[in-house]
Amino acid sequence: QVRLVESGGGLVQPGGSLRLSCVASRINFSIYTMGWYRQAPGKQRELVAGITSGGSTNYADSVKGRFTVSRDNAKNTMYLQMNKVNPEDTAVYYCNGRSLTYNIWGQGTQVTVSS
Repeated sequence: QVRLVESGGGLVQPGGSLRLSCVASRINFSIYTMGWYRQAPGKQRELVAGITSGGSTNYADSVKGRFTVSRDNAKNTMYLQMNKVNPEDTAVYYCNGRSLTYNIWGQGTQVTVSS
């Protein structure tokens, strides 16, 4: 079964750090464009960061300089390093993988930034 599974979410204090992971199963991970999205209560899902099969990255303006997306094709895993988080980063974070044929979503992981 084709799957994306996120982990690493939780409660973190403002100014703290968190690392999310997304592990892919049963896909040719290296050819996929991968991305992290988030959805806060009452808001639309938005792109946080993306990384292409070649390693090019892009970020939402709100996270530039604080978040870093990376991938390890040998481990079929994508990461999101979140630094200097603030309460506006509170959301469910979703992993997405796109190829010419498929568009796959994970189930999401909750990130809550609060003191």
